[in-house]
This record gives sequence, C-alpha cells and structure tokens, in this order.
Amino acid sequence: MRSRSIQPAFSFEYLAWIFTRVSALLLVLLTAIGFTAALALGAVGQMDFVTLMRWSFFPNPNHVIHSSLPDVTRGWTNAFWQIVQILIVFLGATHGFNGLRVVIEDFVGQNAWRPALRGLLCLFWIFMMMVALYVILAS
Repeated sequence: MRSRSIQPAFSFEYLAWIFTRVSALLLVLLTAIGFTAALALGAVGQMDFVTLMRWSFFPNPNHVIHSSLPDVTRGWTNAFWQIVQILIVFLGATHGFNGLRVVIEDFVGQNAWRPALRGLLCLFWIFMMMVALYVILAS
C-alpha cells in the first residue's frame, strides 16, 4: 500500500485559481454597476450600445465626449469612478496575465525559458498597471 503525501492547503496555484474565479465575478459586478449608473445618468436612448458598454467598463468623461448627452462630466468626475476604473483594469489585467502564466506553466518545459517567460510576463504586467494608472488618474 502506497502512502499519499499531503499537499498544503493554500499553495500559490490554489490561491491563483481562487483569484481567477473571484476576479471574474467582481468584473461582472463592476460592469453591472457601471452599466446601471450609465443608464441612470442619462444614457437611455441617447447613445448606441457600443458607447454604453465602453462607458460601463471605463466610466471616464473623456471617453464619451462625442455622445449626445448634455453634460457628460456631471456624474463621472469623482474618486469613486476612478476607483472603479482602477479595479476593473487591475482585476481584468491580472486575470488575463494569470491565464497567460498558466499557459506558460502548461506548455513550456522545465528549461531556462520558463523562468525567463515568467519574469517577462511579470515585468509586462507591472508596466501595464503603471500605464493604466497614469491614464486613469491623469484624465
């Protein structure tokens, strides 16, 4: 009879798996909040669906300047919507980069390429987060 080794309860892979599920649910929730707020702030019948979805994902007054809404900056220029944007970008990018990490783990062998690709992926994620924060906070 073989004995089984007991795995630790909270490994990095398990936490990454949990993060992927939770981030997907939070992204759906944040999008629903943005979509509902866009409709409440006057988007009903005044913009097409594509603009409404862009407004829901990135509630930034500069993204919807060319809509027919009378005063687009009225409800969107506050810290709450900047925090919502930062959460959407952080959760979405981290969710996607975690998926790329899993692809690297699955398809790159145990050689020097795996740590190099992981490091490159981490650097690219940090760069994307810095660019996203600049765009969100500077607009």
